[in-house]
Amino acid sequence: MRRKGIVSALSPPYLTHTPINTLIFLLTIYTQYSILHPSFSSLVTWFTLLFLLMALESTPNHTQSVAGWAAHDSSGKIVPYIFKRRENGVNDVSIKVMYCGICHTDLHFAKNDWGITMYPVVPGHEITGVITKVGSNVTKFKIGDRVGVGCLAASCLECEFCQNSQENYCDQIQFTYNGIFWDGSVTYGGYSDMVVADHRYVVHVPDNLPMDAAAPLLCAGVTVFTPMKDCQLVESPGKKVGVVGLGGLGHVSVKMAKAFGHHVTVISTSPSKENEAKQRLGADSFILSTNDEQMQRGKRTLDVILDTVSAQHSLGPILELLKVNGTLALVGAPDKPIELPSFPLIFGKRSVKGSMTGSMKETQEMMDVCGKHNITCDVELIEPDQINQAFDRLARNDVRYRFVIDIAGNSKL
Repeated sequence: MRRKGIVSALSPPYLTHTPINTLIFLLTIYTQYSILHPSFSSLVTWFTLLFLLMALESTPNHTQSVAGWAAHDSSGKIVPYIFKRRENGVNDVSIKVMYCGICHTDLHFAKNDWGITMYPVVPGHEITGVITKVGSNVTKFKIGDRVGVGCLAASCLECEFCQNSQENYCDQIQFTYNGIFWDGSVTYGGYSDMVVADHRYVVHVPDNLPMDAAAPLLCAGVTVFTPMKDCQLVESPGKKVGVVGLGGLGHVSVKMAKAFGHHVTVISTSPSKENEAKQRLGADSFILSTNDEQMQRGKRTLDVILDTVSAQHSLGPILELLKVNGTLALVGAPDKPIELPSFPLIFGKRSVKGSMTGSMKETQEMMDVCGKHNITCDVELIEPDQINQAFDRLARNDVRYRFVIDIAGNSKL
């Protein structure tokens, strides 16, 4: 069998490895070729040593001590935690964290509900803060800028999705926490006093938006904005839009849909949500989904429905509310498979689509649109030592509508 040469061995798949993994690969080549070709040994030795120096130089040192809050086991209890972050690299910005929203995902990871948590885990992907340092390759940010960091920490930057500004669907996407960064380190989130982020995954926060109420937009906001944009709701007013659920995602869906000029109907199992939806958030109508008469009257009245509910529920009755050719966009994530009957789809020529957060381009566009329309989330501000109480209340859906941690202690000033 013909052996591959060193050029073919170092094909693009190997070049995408981290420096340390590639170094290990080169050392393997060195060992094999040195045995077979002793004269090859000297050249490869120098080449390997050179690559070693390059790898060590390009791999960031994790020397910055950071105060944060972490869960250490599946109890999910959050406690103070000191850990290391990488030094600011050429493509990085360092950010003093001012606020960090609490997403239900944080609770899932803290308790290892999905079986993938790497403890200790520092949650938080709804981060707003101020830039304190910029890398030499960074041109769109400067020290003092108000910025936000959402769910994404890194992607390959080379695949079709990254090239088309859809990096949130990259196969190699890494998240702001509980991910593995390119240097092999575990990513830690915004429950901490500072973060270091690749500038390509950072967005500007408009000056008119309060940083506490803007923080949940980095997750909840872009999660509902993206399917709205896909359904042509952002620039084309006059549609009939339904919103299922009136929680963290649902309440900002209502605000956005109204700001974009649509007739908004809130669909909920809770009668108490009607007054909240209409009087406080400006919804035009309300359907109690447990009321058969109201559901019957609502059939074929809506162009688009955003389903924000993460609890188990049947989609059949919801689909019946759509007009012919209507679209149901799912952004809630129930733990178990959902019931999706075929007849409401077939006989109404309806579509069901999913959507996961948004790209960085969409996240910045969402922030800019929220700045234009003065859209923020309704938040309850807490101190870091209240995170566990907030988790308990979040598990009971006892929040209106998002908890935000005052990391920098601004509420005490």
